[in-house]
Amino acid sequence: MPLAASLRFSALLLCALPGLAAAQPGPAVPDTLEQRIAACIACHAPKDGAGTTAGGVYFPRIAGKPAGYLYNQLVNFRDGRRQYPLMTWMVTHLPDPYLIEIAGYFASQHPPVPAPAAPTVAPSVLERGQRLVRQGDPALKVPACVACHGQQLAGVAPAIPGLLNLPRDYVNAQFGAWRNKVRRAHAPDCMATIAERLGPGDVAAISAWLAAQPTAPDARPAERLTQPLPIACGSVP
Repeated sequence: MPLAASLRFSALLLCALPGLAAAQPGPAVPDTLEQRIAACIACHAPKDGAGTTAGGVYFPRIAGKPAGYLYNQLVNFRDGRRQYPLMTWMVTHLPDPYLIEIAGYFASQHPPVPAPAAPTVAPSVLERGQRLVRQGDPALKVPACVACHGQQLAGVAPAIPGLLNLPRDYVNAQFGAWRNKVRRAHAPDCMATIAERLGPGDVAAISAWLAAQPTAPDARPAERLTQPLPIACGSVP
C-alpha cells in the first residue's frame, strides 16, 4: 500500500476506534436491590453497623430499624415533611412499592453495633437523661421514651424506631428539627409535641444518656406494643 494511502487508512482507523470501543458491552451489573441502592449504602453503611460522617454531615444507622418506620421516612422526604436535599432528590420520583422494598431491605440487615463513646457530661446530666427516658416527666407531660420505643429502646414494629447507637449531636439536631417544624410527621405529630415540652437542657440530657448506652448484639425491634401509646401519634398505625 502506498505511504499516502497507508496514512489515510491509519487516520480513518484511529477515528473509528472510539466508536468501536463505545460499541463494546461494558461489564455486567447484577440486577439486585443492593446494587440499585448502592447510593444509600454509601452513606448509611449497613455493612459495618454504624452511620457515617462525610463532609461534616452525619448519616445515621438505618440497618435493623422497623420497615414501617423506614418507609415513613422515605415518604416524608419525598413529600416534603423532612428536609434534606440529597434524600429528597433521591426519592422524589420513586413509587411507593419501590420505597417499601428499600425499607424492607434495610430492616432485614443486622450488622455488628460499635461500642458507644464514653460520656463527657456530668453524672447529674446522665441521671436526668435516664429518668426522662425510663420514667418521663409528668410535670412536663412528657412520657417515658421506653413507653413508645420499647423497654430495650430497640424500637417497636412496624413503625417506631430504636434510639440506641445514635450520636448526641444527631439526637439534638432531630429534636431541634421537630421544634422548628423542619421535621414533621403525620398528624398528630407526637414527637413535635414532646420536643415543644422539653427544654434544651432536658434534650441534652436525653441525647447524652442515649449515646452512652451499649446496644446488645441481638437487639431487635419488639414485635408489638404491649400497651396503648401514652400520646397520640399519627405515624403509628
